[in-house]
Amino acid sequence: MMTTRKTKKVCAGVGRTVLLTLFLVTAILPLYWIFVTSLKNPKELYTFPLHYLPRHPTLAGYKSLFSFSNFGVYFKNSLLVSLGASFGAMVLSVLSGFALSRLKAKKGKRVLELILYFSQTIPTFIIMVPLFTIFQKLGLFDKLWALSLVYIATVVAFSTIMSRSFFDKVPVSLEEAAMIDGCTTVQSLRHVILPITLPGMAAIFCFAFINIWNELFLAVMLLMSPDKMTVPVALNSFISKAGISWDTMSAGIIIALLPTMIVFGIGQKYIVAGLTEGSVKE
Repeated sequence: MMTTRKTKKVCAGVGRTVLLTLFLVTAILPLYWIFVTSLKNPKELYTFPLHYLPRHPTLAGYKSLFSFSNFGVYFKNSLLVSLGASFGAMVLSVLSGFALSRLKAKKGKRVLELILYFSQTIPTFIIMVPLFTIFQKLGLFDKLWALSLVYIATVVAFSTIMSRSFFDKVPVSLEEAAMIDGCTTVQSLRHVILPITLPGMAAIFCFAFINIWNELFLAVMLLMSPDKMTVPVALNSFISKAGISWDTMSAGIIIALLPTMIVFGIGQKYIVAGLTEGSVKE
């Protein structure tokens, strides 16, 4: 019996290792191919059979990216929009999540929660036509700050759900103790509750940043000038009727991945905790 159990454990361990290895290879292979493509010269891109390693590595794709396509400007635009919108969404979600967490009317609380959950089921392309009309009438086209407001609106609902879950874990008695000492509700939120829920706020910021950085459709619709493009729009512009500049596009993808990799690497445990908290209702 003991031998049979040990054999089953070994087989299960080997099976998990094989599955995880296959998953890792499947996840890394596209990134590896993009990186290799960014180091190839144009002639080598179309050689057959395929070269899985560049025979003559070159940084021409990266040089072309920054010298001819103003990718540095697009990168700066994306960084400004993503950081600003992520911070704005985090601040709004802290206020709305705290209010929702401390709301005493149970029926009203359930209704608000259902509205927030329902808003996550609406695809972005459904709101594109009315959003286009609103921007046209208000003269908000081609403005990065206006795009940031739209991004805040798209992520604030789920961010509120996440923040509410974190605030639910904080005992109300801490606020009551702070109020006995003379703190107002805002002061107790700032000095007592926020320091405790700081990992949750980091999770909200990381979630918002990653989603906003990779967004394409709204940016394509609401930005017109070449100098206002964000990184996803710039990468999309490399596709033309004349063909696709694969080496330059691959170089742009590698550069575009760096901020999200850094943010995810720093806030990985906070993101996982935030998604878990936001998906479980007590």
